[in-house]
Amino acid sequence: MRILFIGTGDIGLPSLDWLLASTKHEVVGVVTQPDKPAGRKLVMTPPEVKVRALAAGLTVLQPPKIRHIVEELRAFQADVAVVVAYGQLLPKSVLEVPRLACLNIHASLLPRHRGASPIQAALREGDAETGVTIMFMDEGLDTGDILRMDAMPILPTDTGGTLHDKLALAAPASLEKALDDIASGQPPRMPQDNARATHCGKLRREDGRLDWSRSAVELERLIRAYSPWPGTSCLLPGEKPAVLKVHRASLLTGDACPVPGTVLSSDAKAGLVVSCGAGLLRLDEVQAEGGKRLPAADFLRGHPLAVGTQLG
Repeated sequence: MRILFIGTGDIGLPSLDWLLASTKHEVVGVVTQPDKPAGRKLVMTPPEVKVRALAAGLTVLQPPKIRHIVEELRAFQADVAVVVAYGQLLPKSVLEVPRLACLNIHASLLPRHRGASPIQAALREGDAETGVTIMFMDEGLDTGDILRMDAMPILPTDTGGTLHDKLALAAPASLEKALDDIASGQPPRMPQDNARATHCGKLRREDGRLDWSRSAVELERLIRAYSPWPGTSCLLPGEKPAVLKVHRASLLTGDACPVPGTVLSSDAKAGLVVSCGAGLLRLDEVQAEGGKRLPAADFLRGHPLAVGTQLG
């Protein structure tokens, strides 16, 4: 089949690579977001989707708004559009372009975690599993009928980064089966139960500020969910409070003290232990402003914190 690939995020790269190597399907064009400034020098940088598509000799379109290029999309004469992490809602005029279907690859078990950050939401909420959903797109936000779902367990060690990579690598197998179903002429369609839907928005850096009044269980999940983006942090006290990034943490048994955010232990042997709204959290890997990412024991050697210090 003739495939139009529409995507921007790196989570779609394994699916694009699989389509490019497929003998059953032909990628006829790629649509991605415009190049953006990146790094300290703000160098205009293309999405990796564009880099790989151009290397394969494909036509790449990068409209600010996809609704403005409907005629250009029709010229590809695509049978199916495959959409993954594109970054824009597709209007009806675009959804009607492919001959057979417009399919979306979504990184959750819909209708749970519709929206922009399903991987982080699954970790943050303590879900036991997640997966890849292939759905027929409609004009809503992740509301279309489901073609297939493939689940995978969430491990206690998973982070936003590791789970992103696992789901990215799992997506091509789901996509292959979905496209086979489309080719059969009788693909399954399962309407979503809107009453069971949850929603997750685009993450901002401030979403990663640690609120010590929350339980240690919640905070440990949050730290894993938001690694590497947007990251999590707290404030070190002082005349000018400094940001302390928290990259990794562990749950400890024991009773929390009455004031959440209190440092209960601060040495190389016991580690950096903080009281939470319920339970205790040991900060295993941290980073001071302008400093390197360090094990907490190494950080404390250069930045001693007295027991009883209140973290913000």
